Amino acid sequence: MSSTTTGATGRTALVTGASSGIGEATALNLQRLGFTVYGAARRTDRLKALADQGVRPLAMDVTDTTSMAAGVEKIIDETGRIDVLVNNAGYGSYGAIEDVPLQEARAQLDVNVFGAAELIRLVLPHMRARRSGTIINVTSMGGKIYTPLGGWYHGTKFALEGLSDCLRLEVKPFGIDVVVIEPGGIATEWGGIAAEKLKDASEHGPYAAQAAAVAESLSSPASARRNSPPSVIADAIGRAATARRPKTRYTAGFGAKPLIFTRWLLPDRAFDALITRATGVPRT
Repeated sequence: MSSTTTGATGRTALVTGASSGIGEATALNLQRLGFTVYGAARRTDRLKALADQGVRPLAMDVTDTTSMAAGVEKIIDETGRIDVLVNNAGYGSYGAIEDVPLQEARAQLDVNVFGAAELIRLVLPHMRARRSGTIINVTSMGGKIYTPLGGWYHGTKFALEGLSDCLRLEVKPFGIDVVVIEPGGIATEWGGIAAEKLKDASEHGPYAAQAAAVAESLSSPASARRNSPPSVIADAIGRAATARRPKTRYTAGFGAKPLIFTRWLLPDRAFDALITRATGVPRT
């Protein structure tokens, strides 16, 4: 074994949003690396394929504190430890800020930000007691860049990036690592869900032309063909979970590294023009 990695035998990992896509691939990869893995989702029937391969299914709703507390307690009762928390649960809700009801905006924040934060609060006492642990927050390249009609989604990812940076400083004295994973375009259900949310919010009215273009960019077959498989992100999470000194950020998946670099390089209005062209939004 490389001197830069640690053995996973006897270590426990909790992965949220494990019923499909990145979460499912991550749960299986961590199990292959030797972790006892709990795959969490609201509906355990969607975890049967994982359970058949040895991942332990866990009913958990990341918008329900009681559900999360019960899940963490179950893991501690059964294994005595949580070494790695992967906050992967999340979804994309697009639409013009003027159009999206605040109820939907709050729902997006509840899942993408507050759910992750509450799980962190629940596992930290156990990690601090052992003076070790790794918290892995799956954000997005959308936590570093922005797109038209994606205000609430990007807002949640920017928030999780900032929360992760502050948390990293807070828990370092206790031997706990905090890692951010920034996926690019990944072949999951995410794009289709985001496109449907976008149509519901802004298909009609003053933002209709923008909505049509962005929905097409999110869900077109051409875009889907370019996207990377979920295993690309699962591999990055596996590296972070087993490293003796993990990087603070892992960026992987279609478009992520060049787009984040371009955002860093360009002034705001130049990036505005580039991302507007890239999403096919008509310019007035």
